[in-house]
Amino acid sequence: MGAMTAEAGSVRLAHGRPFTVDDLEAMPDDGNRYELLDGMLIVSPAPGRRHQKVAYRLYNVLEQACPDEFDVLGAPFSVRPSRTTELQPDVLVGRDEDFTDKLLPVAPVLAVEIFSPSSVLNDLNNKKAAYQRLGVLSYWAIDPEDPTLTVFELDDAGVYQQVAEVKGADAFEATRPFPVRVVPVELLGKLAGK
Repeated sequence: MGAMTAEAGSVRLAHGRPFTVDDLEAMPDDGNRYELLDGMLIVSPAPGRRHQKVAYRLYNVLEQACPDEFDVLGAPFSVRPSRTTELQPDVLVGRDEDFTDKLLPVAPVLAVEIFSPSSVLNDLNNKKAAYQRLGVLSYWAIDPEDPTLTVFELDDAGVYQQVAEVKGADAFEATRPFPVRVVPVELLGKLAGK
């Protein structure tokens, strides 16, 4: 049985088969984020102000501490380990040697997801499980509404264990993937307390 497609506006949607990166390339440039998780299409609306403030400020904190063997990038930048999985962490750290000009074809060493109201369940369940399967050493989840950073790291069995949860003005002193100090409330900048 061949793959079937159906028109949806000007986008051809896969029917009877998993989505692939070829399908992603046909998605409209409409402000939404399109990702694939094991052939399932995930569509997220454009992020809000708090989300973006945290993403950009965290990027700067990580970039300032980043040693030469790593690189820090923010979304949209694709982690594409297969034809049916392409994720775009809000912020990621990868080994410099692993990047191509267009994507990261292997697991990053750190993936960060910043919650939006529509993404919390997906970020804490599906994407966390995907990052674990991919072997992402550290996964950080950030709640910008009640500034909280929750840190998960792979144990020797390849299973995420929560190693820290810091709130507000408390600091997290990361050792993975490199030493860096992160204070959740500081990531909000002038939005803190609003």
